[in-house]
Amino acid sequence: MNNINALFKRELKSYFSTPVAYVFIVIFLMLMGSFTFYLGGFYELRQADLRSFFNFHPWLYLFLVPAISMRLWAEERRSGSIELLMTLPITPWQAVAGKFFAAWTFTGIALALTFPIWLTVNYLGDPDNGTILAGYIGSMLMAGGFLSIGACVSATTRNQVIAFVISIVVCFGFLLSGFPMVLELFRAWAPQIIVDTIASLSFLTHFSNISRGVIDFRDLIYFCLLISGFLYANTIVLRWKQAE
Repeated sequence: MNNINALFKRELKSYFSTPVAYVFIVIFLMLMGSFTFYLGGFYELRQADLRSFFNFHPWLYLFLVPAISMRLWAEERRSGSIELLMTLPITPWQAVAGKFFAAWTFTGIALALTFPIWLTVNYLGDPDNGTILAGYIGSMLMAGGFLSIGACVSATTRNQVIAFVISIVVCFGFLLSGFPMVLELFRAWAPQIIVDTIASLSFLTHFSNISRGVIDFRDLIYFCLLISGFLYANTIVLRWKQAE
């Protein structure tokens, strides 16, 4: 844990040592506000909830989270610093966990800075704050899922742009896996159990359940398994690259 904590602090500090982190946070907050108040019609709905706020999280994360994760390993491999990192007394799993939790914390800081909209909805009405809290929890879990996918993809290439594009494609596949137009492609030839499995992989399905205030154990297990699975795959990729 000491090794993970040391790498976590190093990585998190590196985010704020350059203007990139501040630019990302400003862009994130501006887009979140614009989508909520203009596209989501927050005031026009005249409802004391944050559905118009949480509805856009998956689509914002689709592009913004890969922008964070693309540099996690691609930049290390491009600069050659990954070889120095691996000479330290840490295991690949500890390195993966330290970098992931630093990126996840940074994303959480950006999300936490949206608290004024929570204050706004409480000022304007009497919302169910338990449901709103559940929405934030679901948003953090979904961001973790996106980050784990992006980190795994980043470990496979030296090019950040390639990592960014591939991460978007993979994450987009997970977002759309529960849509009828995707499921219809499999219903024609695949058994129902495979169709149901593909439908259960959808980010939107599990996130929408939590954002409505329904914290189902199955949704929590889904995100935990997804994050753990891609972090484990990230470790395998690192070991494979080391052996080359």
